[in-house]
Amino acid sequence: MSSPAPLSLPAVEVAQEWVQAEATAGLERARGLVDALRAAPPTDALETLRQWDEVHLALSGVAATGSLFSNVHPLEGVREAAEQAEQEVMRMLTRLGLDRELYEVFAGLDGSGLDAEASRLLEKTLDDFRRAGVDQDEATRQRITAINERLTELDQAFGKQIRDDVRTVRVAPERLAGLPEDWLEEHPADADGLVTVTTDYPDAVPVRMFAHDAGVRAEMTQAFLNRGWPANEALLHELFSLRHELATLVGFDGWASYDAAVKMIGEGAAIPAFIDRIAEAAEGPMRRDLAVLLARYQEDHPGAEVVAQPDASYYEEAVRREQLQVDAQQVRTYFDAAKVRQGLLDVTGRLFGLRYEHVPSAPVWAEDVTCYDVYDATTAGGGDDVTEPFGRIYLDLHPRQGKYKHAAQFTLAEGVAGRQLPEGVLVCNFSRGLMEHDHVVTLFHEFGHLVHHVLGGRGRWTRFAGVATEWDFVEAPSQMLEEWAWDADVLRTFATDASGEPIPADLVERMRAGDDFGKGYHARTQMFYAAVSYWFHQDRPEDLTVRMRELQERYSPFPYVEDTHFFASFGHLGGYSSAYYTYMWSLVIAKDLFSAFDAASMSDPVVAARYRDRVLAPGGAKDAADLVSDFLGRTYTFDAYAEWLAR
Repeated sequence: MSSPAPLSLPAVEVAQEWVQAEATAGLERARGLVDALRAAPPTDALETLRQWDEVHLALSGVAATGSLFSNVHPLEGVREAAEQAEQEVMRMLTRLGLDRELYEVFAGLDGSGLDAEASRLLEKTLDDFRRAGVDQDEATRQRITAINERLTELDQAFGKQIRDDVRTVRVAPERLAGLPEDWLEEHPADADGLVTVTTDYPDAVPVRMFAHDAGVRAEMTQAFLNRGWPANEALLHELFSLRHELATLVGFDGWASYDAAVKMIGEGAAIPAFIDRIAEAAEGPMRRDLAVLLARYQEDHPGAEVVAQPDASYYEEAVRREQLQVDAQQVRTYFDAAKVRQGLLDVTGRLFGLRYEHVPSAPVWAEDVTCYDVYDATTAGGGDDVTEPFGRIYLDLHPRQGKYKHAAQFTLAEGVAGRQLPEGVLVCNFSRGLMEHDHVVTLFHEFGHLVHHVLGGRGRWTRFAGVATEWDFVEAPSQMLEEWAWDADVLRTFATDASGEPIPADLVERMRAGDDFGKGYHARTQMFYAAVSYWFHQDRPEDLTVRMRELQERYSPFPYVEDTHFFASFGHLGGYSSAYYTYMWSLVIAKDLFSAFDAASMSDPVVAARYRDRVLAPGGAKDAADLVSDFLGRTYTFDAYAEWLAR
């Protein structure tokens, strides 16, 4: 049987009409399927679930293109049409979740003859209805509908404000001494003799790392930490309030408890306990490395008792350069963006048995976006004669006006066997020239999500397609893939300098030592973010800045920067809501997953194939804990993470 065809995306100039037409068609198809399900529900449980899955396949397509295009398309009209499409899907999902007639169809099914995966789907479907509030009275259900519609609007407005609020610092060229030569060449002075530097990552990160002028670092930090403020503060107050109300309406004591109930962690109260466990484990390593950092800082700032936040990256680099013999500016000469991109494809292709074939004729939304079809290279004698792809990926790796400002994997199409190819998009904001190694690590991380999406997109059900595991496991596979960006043998295959010389193994070893420096205080910084995520939802403080300062003082190694409001651009308060802890929860599991690989043989095909087939390929068809134990042969533990943190 031939594979489904990939989506045919529109040319830029007709994208608005295409988004609107696709949204209309997808919503109409979903409505028709729902109407049929209500009018003549099948008596067979499996057939009922199949029809319901078709509804979600149709809606997922509208939601995915809406989410992607609202975040990446260069035309504002297209972004607005995509946001509208996303809102329409959310409205329909809210109505469906509160539809008692539909709920009775599923509640009345006899699931005794279903296989394990279909039984799981039925159980999840019934739980979805109950979490949506289907068993509440009419007035409550109407209020839930209104809340959900407003939450969608608030989430979009919050993200849009962050995306569009690009701030600038204008400085004399001599104040940028210390920045890499290629960066300086890309930032010439204007007619006024000044250089404009933006808060986008390709500017903000190197300025804070390399600029010798402490005033420039301070100006950039101030601008960066104030993105989205003050506009987003009012949005967040309303967002937290409505999420709390929604959770209490369906029987939970607050949003964090409601959100945690469908995650590995299980209970909202377990979140602060986990945060404090990590903070305690990181205390010793944090103090050890902070002492080194402060000692170096005091060489230039005699009498200083703490390292100022705007100076932290700069002096961390100084320690690495002077004491650990790792110069980030030397390191970046080995990471040309085009070579890194191809190297990433080669490495993951070998590791997971994949072949990526460039599709230059595929329509894209910006000229520097690249498209690849994904083939299974483990079948038919190695894959070269396999003529049909099983997925498609797009790489959108560089910044532009109006584009999403962080790094993330976006779904374009959920993969369902025989019905629809999995298609995903990597959206990042990296330099077009030389890359910082930490950006290379980020690229591997995000590509981990993309591989998970594609490999997990060959199952039977939309609900379990791709990255459909519990949300606090989602980051584990991508965090584990970061390890391959630190292996000397792997890096030598694509990390070469201008003369073609591969990166030396001893430099990679020093880079690892340099990366280990500060991991304790970086863990504490992450727990500060996680605490903001949790306590802002739990307490809904009247003054967000005051509460943020309290949490920063408790968890962060660096003091608050006066008159800044980091939370206003903390985009994870949207999608991750109260659950930013999930990054660290996943990292604990990722370190345990990686323990199954031999560090001396990172591309062992036997272990890699077992990992691919038992963790990535099932998507969300099993609980994450079961996926991990299927691979490791045991329950995951905290041990590998604790050992890594302590050394």
